[in-house]
Amino acid sequence: MSLSLRNTNANSAPTRYSSRDPFSMARELLAWDPFFSGRPVSAFSPAFEVKETNEAFVLKADLPGVAEADLDIAVHNNVLTISGSRAAEERKEGESYAVYERQFGSFSRAFSLPDMADGERVEAKLEHGVLTLTIAKKAEAKPRKIALKK
Repeated sequence: MSLSLRNTNANSAPTRYSSRDPFSMARELLAWDPFFSGRPVSAFSPAFEVKETNEAFVLKADLPGVAEADLDIAVHNNVLTISGSRAAEERKEGESYAVYERQFGSFSRAFSLPDMADGERVEAKLEHGVLTLTIAKKAEAKPRKIALKK
């Protein structure tokens, strides 16, 4: 079923008819949820950034709520692996949430280190929810200045 709407113009222009489903507006209103943006809840997957300096490779990851004891950082066969978990808060019986977008669970990321990275000299620190890993470059990979002979 559809309705025909008659649109008239004040300047006595020809009448135009358009059809509209009378229930479409009701469907749109009933489907609207002001507390849910349509984003599906996904597993915890921290964001990483990797940069190269003259001295080292620096990886940073946002890990809010992840305890130091829940992190595992390892280098094996020139592959850096960072894994950990963030535990969900305990929900009490009778509590209901209007919005629940926080992510929890385990994660694991692996990065292949370039040949010029020294896997034996890796420093890690976790401050204010940001993990910073500094992987020194091998001495032969660092730029050096060559003096001219006189």
